[in-house]
Amino acid sequence: MPSPTTGTPSPAWTDPDCPVARTLDLVGDWWSLLVVRDAMDGARSFTDFQRRTGIARNILTDRLRKLTAHGVLTQQTAPSGRRLQYVLTSAGRDLFPVLLTLRQWGERHAFEPGEPHSTLADQHGARVPEIQPTGADGAVIDADTTHVQKVGGERRR
Repeated sequence: MPSPTTGTPSPAWTDPDCPVARTLDLVGDWWSLLVVRDAMDGARSFTDFQRRTGIARNILTDRLRKLTAHGVLTQQTAPSGRRLQYVLTSAGRDLFPVLLTLRQWGERHAFEPGEPHSTLADQHGARVPEIQPTGADGAVIDADTTHVQKVGGERRR
């Protein structure tokens, strides 16, 4: 699958004209998003990712390679100078709202009322508030107030 920045559709894309499908092709599997989550939480080394996720070495190797190849992670020399570490790129950091939305959906729908779970706090220790997308006019938008315009102007859900 070529880099998404080349603009060349690949037969490997699930749906070449859909940004959601292309994104899922790149980072939509279970392990990739957990690797990105842990990179956002400070994981840098292969060992960090493996310890935090419990992922098998061969699967982790594959996901790190894929995320690096698609510009979500990059490798840099660690401060010690002895090894390479994985660091989020700007494209990887741009996944923050995606993970935040998944987290907030999970807090509402994946736990029983009162069941304990981790929370996300800002730099002051305050819980991160719910995010809601808004339109150009500031009004909250959702699936009932938006539509997809396919290539060529066709509408689709």
